[in-house]
Amino acid sequence: MLQFPPSKLPDTPPTIFTVMSSLATQKNAINLGQGFPDFDMDAELIGLVNHYMLQGKNQYVHMNGLLQLREAIAEKVSSLYKSNVSAEDNITVTPGGTYAIYTALTSVLQPGDEVIVFEPAYDSYIPNITINGAIPIIIPLTYPGFNIDWQNVKQNITPKTRAIIINSPHNPSGNVLREKDIIELKQIVQNTDILILSDEVYEHVIFDDIEHKSLLKHPDLLEQSFVCFSFGKLFNCTGWKIGYCISGNGLMKEFRKVHQFNCFSCNSPVQFAIADFLKTDKSYLTLGNMMQRKRDILREGLTALGFKPIPSYGSYFQLFNYSDLSQANDKEFSTELVNNAGVASIPLSAFYKKGIDFKLLRFCFCKKDDTLLMAIKKLEDYFKGK
Repeated sequence: MLQFPPSKLPDTPPTIFTVMSSLATQKNAINLGQGFPDFDMDAELIGLVNHYMLQGKNQYVHMNGLLQLREAIAEKVSSLYKSNVSAEDNITVTPGGTYAIYTALTSVLQPGDEVIVFEPAYDSYIPNITINGAIPIIIPLTYPGFNIDWQNVKQNITPKTRAIIINSPHNPSGNVLREKDIIELKQIVQNTDILILSDEVYEHVIFDDIEHKSLLKHPDLLEQSFVCFSFGKLFNCTGWKIGYCISGNGLMKEFRKVHQFNCFSCNSPVQFAIADFLKTDKSYLTLGNMMQRKRDILREGLTALGFKPIPSYGSYFQLFNYSDLSQANDKEFSTELVNNAGVASIPLSAFYKKGIDFKLLRFCFCKKDDTLLMAIKKLEDYFKGK
C-alpha cells in the first residue's frame, strides 16, 4: 500500500470560502460570502479580448508579461503615485494577486525565517509562509478598529525577522493604512534586511475620499518590497486571474526565478486587451465611488435589522457585529443564516489561526443592487419570522 509523505500543510482544511460557497449553492442562497462581482464587466474590455483572440494573439508572450502591458502599468504607477518603475526590471505579470504573493514569499523565505502577519488575515498568507518552512509571527490588529499596534510590532522584531506583510485596503476588515502607519513601517525596516510584502489588490476600491497609501509612493522602500496587485479586482473579472507584482531590481530577479518554473507565461489575449484598456483611467478611477454606493446600500439595510457595522473604508467587504441578534458563535450564526435565511456570509473567526470570535460576519457588497436588496429582504423576513 502506498505510504503518503507527511503533509506540508497538515493543519490546513479547505478554505472557508469553498465551504460557504458550496453551502450557498446547495441551499440556493445569495452568496455574499466570496468576493466576486455578480454583474457584467465592461463590454469594451471583453470586446478587446475577443479582438486579440481573432487576431491570433493566443501564443506565449514574454515570461515577465507582455511588454506593452508592463509599459502601461509603469505609466499608471507614474501617473497615480509619481513613482518611476521600469517595465523591464521591476514589473512581472502574474496569474492573479494571490499567486504574486505566494511567489514573492517563496522567492525569499528560508526555513526558520520569521514573517510578521496581522490578523485577521487573508487566508493565503500563513499557508504561504508555512509551506516554505518559515514561521508566521501573528500580531492581532486592535479591535474594533483593526489598526496596527506598531509598538507590538517592534517588540516582535528579532534577528530572524525576514518580512512584514501589510494589506490595504484590508481584507476582511475594510480598514486602510494611513500616513502615520507608513512612517512607523519605514522606521522599523530602515537600515535592516527586513522585507515588506504589500498586498494592494483593492487599491482602487477605497471610499470616503480617502487616499490610498501605496508603498509605490515611497521609492526608498521599493528595493526591499514586493507590491502585489490584481486586475481581477480592478476590472471586475476575478475569474480571469490576472495580476502583477512590482519590486526592486534585486528582489524581482529572485521573484522571476520562481515564476519561470511555476507559471512561465500568463493569458496572452487578456494581456493585449488590458494593455489597451489601461490607456483610459476612467475604467478604474470611478470604481471606488461605485463600490461605496453598494457598501452604503448593504450597511443601511443590515443596520436597520439590528446588525452593527464596523467602518469599511475599502475592499469588497463590510463587517457586521450581530451580538444584538444572536449569542451563537460566528460559524454557527453564519451557517444558520445560509441554511434558514438563504444568505451566505463569512465568519470572521476564519481569518484567525486560533479562530477568535468577536461575533462578526463579513458580507461582500460587490454585487448588483438588486442582489443586495434581495439579501436584505431575505434576512428581514427571517428575523421577523423567528
